[in-house]
Amino acid sequence: MPVRPPPSSPAHLWTLPGGLTVVFERRLTPGFAFDLRVPVGSAHDPAEAEGTGGVLEEWLFKGAAGMDARALQDAFDDLGVRRGGGVGPEATRIGVSGLRADLQAALALTADVLNRPELPGDEFEILTDLARQDLEGLEDSPADRLATRARQVAFPRPQASPYAGYAHPASGTTDGLDALTPQGVREHLSRYGQAGSVLGLVADLEPGDALALVEGTLGGLRPGLDEPVPAPFQPHAQAHEPHPDGEQTHLSLTAPGVRPRDAHWLAWQVALTALSGGSASRLFHAVREERGLAYAVSASPILLGGHGYLSAYAASTPDRAPETLQVLRAELARLPQGLTPAEFERARTGLATSVIFGAESLRGRAHALTRDVALFGHPRSVQTLRESIQALTLTHVNDFLSTYDPTRDATTVTLGPSDPTPHPDPTHA
Repeated sequence: MPVRPPPSSPAHLWTLPGGLTVVFERRLTPGFAFDLRVPVGSAHDPAEAEGTGGVLEEWLFKGAAGMDARALQDAFDDLGVRRGGGVGPEATRIGVSGLRADLQAALALTADVLNRPELPGDEFEILTDLARQDLEGLEDSPADRLATRARQVAFPRPQASPYAGYAHPASGTTDGLDALTPQGVREHLSRYGQAGSVLGLVADLEPGDALALVEGTLGGLRPGLDEPVPAPFQPHAQAHEPHPDGEQTHLSLTAPGVRPRDAHWLAWQVALTALSGGSASRLFHAVREERGLAYAVSASPILLGGHGYLSAYAASTPDRAPETLQVLRAELARLPQGLTPAEFERARTGLATSVIFGAESLRGRAHALTRDVALFGHPRSVQTLRESIQALTLTHVNDFLSTYDPTRDATTVTLGPSDPTPHPDPTHA
């Protein structure tokens, strides 16, 4: 059984001279995990060159520090580490976990990937072709197509922005991939460095030794750039994506939520858990159990540009899609009426449980540390977070909900054979 960090040992937070923020938590375990978050995501792709970050992230692991792709992969495999990560809208992550004895070597290899990649030219066309195949796969997934279209409608790119923004997947777009050049993608690498980057590390080390280890391996990373991409939200927008051959109609609502550093953040999390946190949640009961309108229905938070947004999704048969959308909106509109005591207790317990289980694994805890610093500006201990959740009251949550109606400014995007959204009657204009 994993050994939990003692309450008296909070995470340590340092900033290297080059700008890299390091957050370290000691845990008595033979393993380690680190999670490196570089603040360059798919939103930072140059306008009309969508896919730059996704291709570059794959290219980085095609050789480094004189090693070709096979040798680099062998070097990671010889350490027996697990590697993960990828490109998100706002950041690129590299996560590695393994045995404590291999931590220094794993950090050094990660530094080589970022600072001394080979970027072999003969791999470039292969990687762009793979990105095109990924886009073709997304076209075959109505839910993924809907998610992309929903971002395009809710968060369109400002025309004056040099960045592509949030309206495309990490794989890019067909036109964007066609426009990529090896030189352009290589130049994009200059953004990847210490500025704005956060390393979350969990291992059995003295804090001073952990800091020295990170300084010795990642302290030489280039400066990099930290330029957040704004995510201007378009309220009341509405769009339908035709899918004539589809057997289902997919529905998406996006609405403003709560900023991560807002005092009501945890109250909002409890409300979302009550709305969509299992078989006893409001959406599951109203949409699926009570009416049988949809097999899948959910609501979750999304975070873009320092803001929180509510994203709700359901899929229904075309003939029942209008009713599904109506019920979905009705449940969201009912939030200002507040939660019942039973709903509140279930949601608060569920949120606390997710915190505990999320901290059990080293990889989960390393990722949580990185995320906390990036979103909240500081690490949150598991005990403190549990106490904060336990300190919430039904009155606090309902006071917040009394002024929170996500349908007031929601955008609605649908995909299917026919448009299920109501349209104004022109005779009553």
